[in-house]
Amino acid sequence: MTRRTLRTAGRKGLGAAAVGARMGGRVAVLGVRAGIRRTQRFPDLPDLPPGEVVDLPGRGRVFAVDTGAPYPGAPTLLLFHGLATTSYLTWFSSIDELRPHYRLVMLDQRWHGRGILSDRFDLDDCSDDAAALLEVLGISEVVAVGYSMGGALAQVFWRRHGDRVAGLVLASTAACWKANLGDAFFYPLLGAANAALRSHYRERVGLLHGSLPEVPPVGTDLSAWAWAEFRSTSAWALPEVLGALGSFDARPWLSEIDVPTAVVVTARDRAIATSRQRALAVAIPDVTVFEAPGGHASVVFDVERWRPVFLEAVADVVGRVRARR
Repeated sequence: MTRRTLRTAGRKGLGAAAVGARMGGRVAVLGVRAGIRRTQRFPDLPDLPPGEVVDLPGRGRVFAVDTGAPYPGAPTLLLFHGLATTSYLTWFSSIDELRPHYRLVMLDQRWHGRGILSDRFDLDDCSDDAAALLEVLGISEVVAVGYSMGGALAQVFWRRHGDRVAGLVLASTAACWKANLGDAFFYPLLGAANAALRSHYRERVGLLHGSLPEVPPVGTDLSAWAWAEFRSTSAWALPEVLGALGSFDARPWLSEIDVPTAVVVTARDRAIATSRQRALAVAIPDVTVFEAPGGHASVVFDVERWRPVFLEAVADVVGRVRARR
């Protein structure tokens, strides 16, 4: 094969990756939109705790929520949200159940909602943003809780800021996003596309980001609110975020996790296979496994069955943390 042929093939592969990434983002948007409109199992919209834009010194401004401690000495949960959502949208269905027992802290991640719009999306940067937020709030120790992409972030947060982590709750997530040979081909191709198109992605994400009010409006209609909150993350962010997730691999150091951990498995998960969620649990020494019967979006669309399992997992970790003291 000549050099010219190789260059042509490379350009075609780059274009195919970019088109595939954009199509994936649009499919995600349409899928969630349909779910929001059709589901009959949506929980009631709770009285959401107010949030505000917080200046993280040297890092940027980010929308964050801190509910405050419900009683002196209450444990703090640091909540990491999922891909293509926001902190409110991932966790709104569990807030009412958590607030009486825990102080809740959460923030929109980079390239999501009202998160920091950086030059690129990086899991380490997101983890460090969370640590900076805790510093601003004067919080020294948390139980890090993550759903899907947020589970990867919680793992990275332990790795980079272990002195702040008393326990982990990892839900519907994995230790690595590359699951098969197809992924091994797709993610490098996506990475090449991102390197060429990142500035365009960022520009489009920035246009939406700049149009948002600083604080998310909250109405009375759950469907309208959820759809508006979902749309606050641009579909143009997804190729960049997926590219970063494709490089994530915690498997070499999972055995070093030394805090009480719970893994919440979603048994009918088609986004992150149940086998990969169980493999995550097997690799962590001090772990308890809990299983919810639904799919990957159970945190929103199957709350009545998912939430009791999740709450039990959180209570289990907090109980074991206290027993260590």
